[in-house]
Amino acid sequence: MESYEILWKTTLPELEKTVSSISYDTYISQLTPVDVVGNKIVLCTPSKLFADTVSAKMRVKICEALKKSNADISDFSIVVANGREDYLSKFGEEAAIAAETHGAPVNPKLTFDSFVVGPSNEFIFAAAKAVAENPGEAYNPLFIYGGTGLGKTHILMAIANYIKLKKPSLNVLYATCEQFTNQMIESLGKGKASPADFRNKYRNVDVLLIDDVQFLARKQGVQTEFFHTFNELVMQNKQVVLTCDRPPKEIEVLEERLRTRFEGGLLADVQPPDLETRIAILRKKSEEQKCLVDIKVLTYIAEMEGEDVRTLIGKLTKVVFASKLHERPITIELVNEALKESAGEKQEELQAEDIINCVCDFYKVAKADVVSKKKNKEFVEPRQVCMYLITDMMNLPLITVGQLLGGRDHSTVVYSRDKIAEQMKLDTKLYTEINDIKKKLLKQ
Repeated sequence: MESYEILWKTTLPELEKTVSSISYDTYISQLTPVDVVGNKIVLCTPSKLFADTVSAKMRVKICEALKKSNADISDFSIVVANGREDYLSKFGEEAAIAAETHGAPVNPKLTFDSFVVGPSNEFIFAAAKAVAENPGEAYNPLFIYGGTGLGKTHILMAIANYIKLKKPSLNVLYATCEQFTNQMIESLGKGKASPADFRNKYRNVDVLLIDDVQFLARKQGVQTEFFHTFNELVMQNKQVVLTCDRPPKEIEVLEERLRTRFEGGLLADVQPPDLETRIAILRKKSEEQKCLVDIKVLTYIAEMEGEDVRTLIGKLTKVVFASKLHERPITIELVNEALKESAGEKQEELQAEDIINCVCDFYKVAKADVVSKKKNKEFVEPRQVCMYLITDMMNLPLITVGQLLGGRDHSTVVYSRDKIAEQMKLDTKLYTEINDIKKKLLKQ
């Protein structure tokens, strides 16, 4: 049984307690679970009228039942489809993304509570919290910039999760700049209605969160569209939050009118965390992995030079995995052995292609099918496992991962990675399969 089926099966008894028997038989029993994305379960029904009725009249009760059944899944979306196969054929592996009015999925675990605050980021944390509490009133726009792996995306998603929890009536849209660009280009090739649909999607929101706006550089047409979207939202006191790897003045070939708009709000620079904050971040991550790690070991990892926080977390994950694999306690000696095994001599040999080939061999599918555009289930799952393992075991940009798997975009990689991570919590078979693949890779 798939994870979404298990989740829905455990939710139904909760719904039976809160809705009338007529409503349950007429509506709830007719819904079919087909997927889980982020903090949402995707339900399907063959009738649009039916879907609209459920969304309008039963949303609150379904969400409450979901929260009682699973702390990580607190919402749902409905697609019009005749079951799982029809759902996949219509939407493919990006089904939940395409079915939503939102952009990229938001990770429900990336909240203000899970963000470790230190001297390097306390200013941006306070600014982001103020924006989340009073969208459109505090700082507009809020422009966050800094190097990779410093928590910019975490802050964006924390804003989204806070508003969805505290102000559920507001329409929040999180997307990457790459996604904005791709959707704009795609809309231009689909006839007269599509550009209007694209503009409505991005301009009829209360909060717009855009990641990695440095990708606007040198894209004149996209900059023009983004300028008008930005202007319309700010003029209506709708909140805009942007992240970038550099300040506006350093973005190459950026229109002056956009640059001045970006600088017209609050600019917040995220600096690399000090040693104490790095240790605190690693401690929280070890707790999330339900693994107690001695403070001396955490300090040893945190003191490794030239590493951003994301890379340090990746190293900790490898050490925890090595501890479980070899059934040994986590010591400094194991840290050195594990990182030498995974990131030293072996890392020079381990390439993304090795992971793809190993997954294909494990699932007995052809690599050509996995990197193709085919949407058959037997190819989609290995493809998503590849994306999960590459992002988990290697320090590659998400864009590069997408290119390796058939030229897919950043949002598809995020969706696939998060989906597999969520499924592993519920599906012991998948959890075992992925650990078996990791063992094969580490022993190559």
